[in-house]
Amino acid sequence: MDVRVGAIDCGTNSIRLLIADVVPDGLRDVHREMRIVRLGEGVDATGEFAPAALARTEAALSDYTATMRAHGVQRVRMVATSAARDAANRDEFFAMTAWLLGQVVPGTVAEVITGTQEAELSFRGAVGELDPAAGPFVVVDLGGGSTELVLGESGVTASYSADIGCVRIKERFLQTDPPTAAEIGEARAMVRERLDEALRAVPVSQARTWVGVAGTFTTLAALAHGLQEYDPKLIHLSRTGFGDLLAMCDTLIRMSAAERAALGPMHEGRADVIGGGAIIVEELATVLGELAGIDELVVSEHDILDGIALSIA
Repeated sequence: MDVRVGAIDCGTNSIRLLIADVVPDGLRDVHREMRIVRLGEGVDATGEFAPAALARTEAALSDYTATMRAHGVQRVRMVATSAARDAANRDEFFAMTAWLLGQVVPGTVAEVITGTQEAELSFRGAVGELDPAAGPFVVVDLGGGSTELVLGESGVTASYSADIGCVRIKERFLQTDPPTAAEIGEARAMVRERLDEALRAVPVSQARTWVGVAGTFTTLAALAHGLQEYDPKLIHLSRTGFGDLLAMCDTLIRMSAAERAALGPMHEGRADVIGGGAIIVEELATVLGELAGIDELVVSEHDILDGIALSIA
């Protein structure tokens, strides 16, 4: 008999739910959902969760728990990443999540995972459907507060969690709308510095295939492929050459938030921060082209969320 699992990934920018049945060859999706709650709004500056951010997250998680109960979920795992590692008042967050998750499976609590754990879960979810002959893979999970670089083939051989993400870059540097050249330059300098640290830990020169996961990558792929609206079936495992990728990054970085919001595939909660993510993607493409000779990006819709589900299968 199949086991039905519920996986929740609570990041700096979004909270996502996957309900899936565990089957012999992996997972069979039952329900996927994503909401932008911006849990990490202001955490970089204040060191604490804002009351409004906690309220948005609680509302989304309340709906998720109701959905899991309706679908008969038997096992649940919720992980919290960068923002929850940084916030001084995280006990308030964990009390709220324990109360809600306990309504699905009593005793369930959310976990703060390390950057290494985050990398391993992302890698497992991202490469499951790729041909092993295309490895070694470098998987990049670009979130709101941090970016994980993971190298491996059948498993992880090296990983690093860098303190750069689309929300963090936007809040720290891109204050003008659209951003000024000086702001973009300062953001780019910080991204390069953090990537230099990551590259000392992760030998990306060994990689043959670059796999990008999470909303910045999937949105960039949709835009680069000219989609008028977001379609995950068309995006999953799509390939984008660096010429088209870098052109789209450059365009998004220099746009205003209103101009980005008018783009068909753009989620309304991503329009103001994706410029920061695009700067990170540009710098990664430059590095991977120079060090590994990679010239395209593969985007996977399967990521840490799938890794979380597989971990409780």
